[in-house]
Amino acid sequence: MCRWLAYSGSPLRLHALLFETQNSLINQSLACQRASVATNGDGFGVGWYGTQKKPGLYRDIRPAWNDDNLRSLAEQIESPLFFAHVRASTGTATTRQNCHPFRHDNWLFMHNGRIGGYDKVRRCLEFQIPEALYNERIGTTDSEIIFMLLIGNGLLSDPANAYRKTIADIETAMQAQGVTEPLRLTACATDGERLYAIRYSSDQAAPTLFYAQGQQVQVENGTCAFTEGAGSVLVLSEPLDRSDACWNEVPEGYFLTAIGDRVTLQPVAEAATRAVA
Repeated sequence: MCRWLAYSGSPLRLHALLFETQNSLINQSLACQRASVATNGDGFGVGWYGTQKKPGLYRDIRPAWNDDNLRSLAEQIESPLFFAHVRASTGTATTRQNCHPFRHDNWLFMHNGRIGGYDKVRRCLEFQIPEALYNERIGTTDSEIIFMLLIGNGLLSDPANAYRKTIADIETAMQAQGVTEPLRLTACATDGERLYAIRYSSDQAAPTLFYAQGQQVQVENGTCAFTEGAGSVLVLSEPLDRSDACWNEVPEGYFLTAIGDRVTLQPVAEAATRAVA
């Protein structure tokens, strides 16, 4: 399964989180700690926001640990909001078009997991992509289909409800085709200002998802620490170090919304929300 992270807060060099921590994303691409597949070598991608409304995007099919260009870019790019993803394919081709994050206007999206029986439901789900979006799909992954469906279901105006509708659409298609394999996903979308993440599965075995928050993230001696206060948020597949000091696990079946210094958890099946101090 894939590994990913999303950061929002004070401008930070990508290199700090991709390379410098004990369990950095690059280390996770070689040997992640909290997934059934340890190696994530089927490509990678980073997306970041700078002076333009539309985010920058760099993706390639090399393993992340073997791309000198990624290291060079990460050393220089400083951003207040960025995504990074290392890919372990669940069956689709290793091409640049299939690497995350995916981009639509000012939005980015990335995903870990799979649609059970994707080969059986792919055609049905493709027909549900709005016509205006269909030609934007350039890859073959279930992840990109999920993104297109989210947009069609109102991601740009009501992300939580768009996730609910999209999950319902996928599970309805799976049931219609007699698929017994589960739907499992952690995913994150952003408009460049807010993070909208989810941890969900149809069999109560969702991939792991964590978050941390504080005034400012600092990396020292391989450890990731947040200074006291609020303002920065990190959402990710697994902790970046061995310390339990700042990492909070997102419960199974929850949405996470990060707006500035406020993190909110919201059950997938319920309307009530609770803020996290």
